[in-house]
Amino acid sequence: MTALQVYSPFADAGFDDFVRGFFKPLREHRDAAPIKLDVVEKSDAFVVRAEVPGVAKEDIHVTIEGDQVSIAAEIKRETQAKEGERVLRSERYAGSVYRSFVLPVEIDEAASNAKYEGGVLELTLAKKPSCGGRRLTIN
Repeated sequence: MTALQVYSPFADAGFDDFVRGFFKPLREHRDAAPIKLDVVEKSDAFVVRAEVPGVAKEDIHVTIEGDQVSIAAEIKRETQAKEGERVLRSERYAGSVYRSFVLPVEIDEAASNAKYEGGVLELTLAKKPSCGGRRLTIN
């Protein structure tokens, strides 16, 4: 015997997700914005510009391991509650952000440098001189 099914045009899972997601904010304000990067290759170095706004330079840490570069930043939230004021909503993020990427050649940590100005971290990452292949003599 066949079962009788009632047709419901709103039973589609996509419509249900749309209705549930309609009342959610487009972007959660407490999430940290990812660190945005620009990487430019020069003959002897890579120049990386990373947007890290609102962070003190003491709270930014750059780690280089071979060809992998990691940037970590601690975002601190300064709250100054004044007498007679009540905060109704605060959309500033406090926490840490992290970004890691791999470059095509190894980096010379000793010859590399970094500067931070206007919310932009600029790294000049010197390429490690490649050791040319060594020719073996056959005995």
